[in-house]
Amino acid sequence: MVIRHAEKPYAGDTGWDEEGEEDPGSLAGRGWRRAEELPRLFPPARGSSLPRPAAVFAAGGKGAPPARCRQTVTALATALRTPVRGEFAVGAEPALVHAALRTPMPVLVCWEHSGIPRLVRALGAHEVLGVPATWPDRHDLVWMFTRRQGQWSFRELPQHLLPGDA
Repeated sequence: MVIRHAEKPYAGDTGWDEEGEEDPGSLAGRGWRRAEELPRLFPPARGSSLPRPAAVFAAGGKGAPPARCRQTVTALATALRTPVRGEFAVGAEPALVHAALRTPMPVLVCWEHSGIPRLVRALGAHEVLGVPATWPDRHDLVWMFTRRQGQWSFRELPQHLLPGDA
């Protein structure tokens, strides 16, 4: 499963870090609300359209982009009692995919929208029917890739976490 980080500040505005300090590289208020609600997407009971992640990855690594990806999934990782794996930087999508495919499934990856097409290509799922060439200008989606008998399938699912989500 792939998600984009939660909402960032609009141009000329600022976000807030974990201590409440202004930080343009952090999430905006709506992004923090989405991050707090993200655990609801993966309830403990069966019957959800999304499986509970066994591993959570977020963009990080040396020269990491803003902390938005990690901030987006921290509450979820805490609820799942699993660490956020942040050792891969945007641009290292092949290494991320290599690690993710060797991790217990299901896996959730929170990534920068500009790197998601490279991640999908590294996964080998870029030609699957329905996979967009780019991530839409939205923060309320989950891209779900499932592999059965060596073949990938794709579903795009809405999060429906906040008012105004499509």
